[in-house]
Amino acid sequence: MAPVLEFANVSRAYPTGGGAMLPALRGVSGAVEAGTAVAVTGRSGSGKSTLLHLAAGIDAPSSGEVRLLGHSLGLLGDGERTRLRRDHVGLVFQFFHLLPHLSVAENVLVPALVAGDPIGAATARAVALLERVGLAPRRDDPVGKLSGGEMQRVALCRALVRGPRLLLADEPTGKLDEENGETVMALLLGVAREEGSAVLYVTHSADLAARADVSWTLHSGRREA
Repeated sequence: MAPVLEFANVSRAYPTGGGAMLPALRGVSGAVEAGTAVAVTGRSGSGKSTLLHLAAGIDAPSSGEVRLLGHSLGLLGDGERTRLRRDHVGLVFQFFHLLPHLSVAENVLVPALVAGDPIGAATARAVALLERVGLAPRRDDPVGKLSGGEMQRVALCRALVRGPRLLLADEPTGKLDEENGETVMALLLGVAREEGSAVLYVTHSADLAARADVSWTLHSGRREA
């Protein structure tokens, strides 16, 4: 079975104001298998966020190939990449990006509603996830009443509501205290592994990186051996 996500000698460079190109990634290769969690570590500016953007099809490589579920993202049009990301990728950010005018349950349901999923099954899935993270009693509350740790748990449920094949997380515990960070990571990795999702997450924490099955370290845009 092919990996869920593959990087094949991927490089990405961005133009600078002076006309030169600034490399963000240099010849990165690697694969993320179903049911496997990969942590990406490295100093600020090492290319970690660029790697996630390429994995999601939000950005395109300057050279090399990114394959998601066997599809070469560089060969797809914008609409095809958007649909692939919508249907198979869950995203968790350092900043929660919840919609303040919606309730807890409504925020979780947003991806399913956008995709046109049957509302009954989507609602049952949302409630089951909220129960898993201990927030089912808060399902009708405005998200503005939640703590930061609770908001991140809602964001995690939102990312998982459609059963993504790939879960991408960018510093998902960066705005949380240690206890809430541990809770969120345990939930993220536990649910994803139970459901056979592949996980790629960026972290500055050596302890959180150690929770992954595999760890990649980036240095100046290169993956260290």
